[in-house]
Amino acid sequence: MESIDNIRNAGLKLTPQRIAVYSAMISLRHARLEAIVKYLNEHYGRITLSTVYRVLESFCEAGLLSLVCRPDTGECYYDITASDHHHLFSGDTISDYQDEELTQLVLGYIKSKRPDIQDIEKIQVLITTNKP
Repeated sequence: MESIDNIRNAGLKLTPQRIAVYSAMISLRHARLEAIVKYLNEHYGRITLSTVYRVLESFCEAGLLSLVCRPDTGECYYDITASDHHHLFSGDTISDYQDEELTQLVLGYIKSKRPDIQDIEKIQVLITTNKP
């Protein structure tokens, strides 16, 4: 479960900016940088774009957030769910898709086709529907 305690548990100092950004991500789940800044300005007051970007990057480095890029548009979204999972893109909506069987199927397929690849860090399947 996401809580601001995760910031401290990741070895980062609790600052007002980090608390605000992480709280915004808990509410937004998946969001582009611009949407995060807009949410913060509406709910927490003005935080500079550079500060928000630095906080988001530090969260990604600490494993608190992940970054997922939409294959058909190239738009990138910060994701509060940092554990291994897949994504379903449908119109403007992004949904997490947890499926360990799919992950293992892809891992087995890659190992059978490319035995030279030994140290796979992460498998993430991105599914895009035709729904407008």
